[in-house]
Amino acid sequence: MSEYHLRINELPLRERPRERLKECGVAALSNSELLAIILRTGTAAENVLGLANRLLSKFGGLVGIARASFGELCTLQGVGQAKAAQLKAALELGRRLSATQPEDKTVVRSPQDVANLLMADMALLDQEHLKVVLLTSKNQVISICETYKGSVNTSIIRPSELFREAVRENCPAIIVVHNHPSGDPDPSPEDIATTEQIVKAGKILDIEVLDHVILGRQRYVSLKERGVIPPA
Repeated sequence: MSEYHLRINELPLRERPRERLKECGVAALSNSELLAIILRTGTAAENVLGLANRLLSKFGGLVGIARASFGELCTLQGVGQAKAAQLKAALELGRRLSATQPEDKTVVRSPQDVANLLMADMALLDQEHLKVVLLTSKNQVISICETYKGSVNTSIIRPSELFREAVRENCPAIIVVHNHPSGDPDPSPEDIATTEQIVKAGKILDIEVLDHVILGRQRYVSLKERGVIPPA
């Protein structure tokens, strides 16, 4: 008989998610085990680990589960409104925690640092959002401002809006970040044209545009690394 058809209390103690968490620590658990702890119970036909694996399979992993609507989660057999609410609440807490700024200022040394800073907050958005990371002369993050929501292209971007907070805070440098809801971060010709426009505006205002990072699903592209933004 498959382990997914055994009740959780019929599994060996060392294989039960809660016991494994206590003994091995939360980092040792798989995604399905973590989901099983949140879901708590399975169905008459399968235990909660089986239900967790079906969730991951149907929605294509944690990112898909997070992107799914409340109603979509409820369509999976075994996931009612209570379980869907538990999932949504847990994933939102994780997103908020990832987006929380520590008291010490974050230092950006590479595009990977930018991705680490904003991927969790922006990768799941279903529209394009453009954010501006304000930096000190030592590349410490002062704040992150959302400037545009919707289509990000040269026809709508106004330098006065994009650089407003940077001018107000007297920032010497910024990094522009936007997401591709499709999950593919490769830049479009419009992205490249927009970046060139932003760099030109920055030179007029004496604010260096260090990079334009495009976020996809678990991937990112740096337009500085692609040569669109010339070296300082």
